[in-house]
Amino acid sequence: MKILVIGSGGREHAIAWRLSLEGHEVIGAPGNPGVAQVGRVVNSMNYLSVAESSSADLTVVGPEIPLAAGIVDQFRARGLSIIGPTQEQAQLEASKIHAKEFMQRTGIPTARFARTNSEETAIAALKAFPFPVVVKADGLAAGKGVIIAHDRAEAEAAVQTLGPHLVIEEFLIGEEVSFIVISDGRDAVPFEATQDHKTIYDNDTGPNTGGMGAYCDGRILSASDTSNIMETIINPTIRATGFTGFLYAGLMMTADGPKVIEFNVRLGDPETQPLMHRMEGGFGDTLMRAVKGSLKGVTLKWKADPSVCVVLAASGYPGTVRTGNVITGIEASIEECGAQVFQAGVKNGSNGLETAGGRVLGVTASGRDLATAIGNTYAAVGQIHFDGMQYRKDIGKKGLKRWPRTRPA
Repeated sequence: MKILVIGSGGREHAIAWRLSLEGHEVIGAPGNPGVAQVGRVVNSMNYLSVAESSSADLTVVGPEIPLAAGIVDQFRARGLSIIGPTQEQAQLEASKIHAKEFMQRTGIPTARFARTNSEETAIAALKAFPFPVVVKADGLAAGKGVIIAHDRAEAEAAVQTLGPHLVIEEFLIGEEVSFIVISDGRDAVPFEATQDHKTIYDNDTGPNTGGMGAYCDGRILSASDTSNIMETIINPTIRATGFTGFLYAGLMMTADGPKVIEFNVRLGDPETQPLMHRMEGGFGDTLMRAVKGSLKGVTLKWKADPSVCVVLAASGYPGTVRTGNVITGIEASIEECGAQVFQAGVKNGSNGLETAGGRVLGVTASGRDLATAIGNTYAAVGQIHFDGMQYRKDIGKKGLKRWPRTRPA
């Protein structure tokens, strides 16, 4: 098939890489230098025009902004095949208030919350919650619109930073899991569970980011956990909305069972990188079956080896970032360490590949067990350099606490 991949980040490079491995012809719009290594890049954001002029059989949308703007409705109106939710369905991510009220109506387990529309109502609402408390901006915020406030002063500062349209909710205790499915509007195929690492510093400290790394391991959820999540969260959401495309449930596995922290309406970033790395194949065919409404009975196959992705970020991220620094060592990371290096905030400069955004690269590798996968990934990270490079040193280590023993030979 000829498949158009919309977006320019590490997620889109990983999608394009997986599809190219399966023999599909990939077009990236606007793409990035990494996508250009596995397909053809069209430097355009007129996605309808690119799809029509290239005669794409299918379009896959990476980022949330085009989805929230109604790109799926526009493509379908022109008779073009596309993976994703309608503009109405995309409100599950585009508005935290909409999502929380939807979950409340539908009986989907989530944290207790209050919605606010002014600084005054937000300050008043804080009285109903113990600390720590979670303060969320209503709209799209690239993963950075959430502040966990540990006392009243921090909470009031968060209101002033993010307000006035907010969700204030109770802080949930448990292990965080990213659970993604692909849906045709009736049936859904789950992906393997992953775990994202949101904050900038080790041990889950510092401000939230778009994600500093993730790992994918078949042991993150049990079969009964997966079945419970499908029955109590995913299937009710699809039945109520007719949702099509990728539905991402960010979950907290609490003592009372899984609860939804947030919904996204696309593949996660950086979760996509270890997912695409671990997938055995059949991704392109599954995408087309989703478009045709024929996912019933479909399953995806996964390699036994866990995969780990470590994000290398630019100086200043998640605040004001420095760009234009030359990147070296990607080839050694791939050739000597066996990693895949998914490109995100990069550009081709006069001296080679340069930094051009906050999250620059997603270094991804696997291993016979999680400890080996982590070691392989960080060995590959050690080959790469650019001025100001920052990254977390503990990606995947929560899993090591759960499964301290390596897999027997």
